[in-house]
Amino acid sequence: FALSKSRHEGELAHAVAILDSLVANGYEHQADCLYGSAVAYYLLGEYARSRAIAEMILRSRGGRHDLASQLHTASIVSKEQRDRKQAAAALGGTVAVAAIGVACLLGGRKR
Repeated sequence: FALSKSRHEGELAHAVAILDSLVANGYEHQADCLYGSAVAYYLLGEYARSRAIAEMILRSRGGRHDLASQLHTASIVSKEQRDRKQAAAALGGTVAVAAIGVACLLGGRKR
């Protein structure tokens, strides 16, 4: 479970593989394994997968799993923030290209 909190992508991927294998083999503490996988996916920036696993835990526990609930919310918020940043970057790039185009047009008229 400790690997699922690593800062290294390789260790996080390894944690997911181990935890998923435990779940597949019927390990007694499946919710804990699923939570560890969800944390690893969150740290990898795979917010949709993290959210899906957190939802699975919450459904299996009747909505009563504080950590999964918090991770579910964090996954939604982090994905929204990343999407906003990507949209802003795309808009910024489009504006820059348009500005260059206008500058070229105006520069060509001075001749």
